[in-house]
Amino acid sequence: MVDLVKFMLEGIVDDKDAIVVNVSEGEISITVAKDDMKKVIGRSGRTAKAIRTIVRVAAAKNGEKYNVNILEVQQ
Repeated sequence: MVDLVKFMLEGIVDDKDAIVVNVSEGEISITVAKDDMKKVIGRSGRTAKAIRTIVRVAAAKNGEKYNVNILEVQQ
């Protein structure tokens, strides 16, 4: 699942080295560069919703369930 999320994010963000994806107990946490946050969230949250939907469908196919959280970078 981590590979799927990284693959999607690499197509969206400019700073591919800043992508951090952590998985723990049914939760996927995404952290990207501060400048790329707007791109990941998208207009009215559409991109974030699409990422969550794709992860939910892929996880359901494997009999799993994940929540996706997009975390803000603390500087």
